[in-house]
Amino acid sequence: MRTQLATSSRHHGHPPQSVSSPSPHLVRRVGPLDRAALHLGLALIKWGRRPLAVDLREQTASYAETHEARLERERIHAEYLAQSLNQFR
Repeated sequence: MRTQLATSSRHHGHPPQSVSSPSPHLVRRVGPLDRAALHLGLALIKWGRRPLAVDLREQTASYAETHEARLERERIHAEYLAQSLNQFR
């Protein structure tokens, strides 16, 4: 099946060319309410990303529990491997 698509008659210049009729660009200033909302939003983002003070004793206890759990998991895995190897003897 041969289908020919119509091509666009408009020319797309790269980089885009400005409009031929000179018209001043309207600049829209930001109002005080918008500016206050922006500052409030940024303050909330900064506050939400603040570093949390972690108690050193809690962090040490958490590390010890994690380490013990990891050792237990490795021990159970080693037992499982030993049992699975003994099945084929």
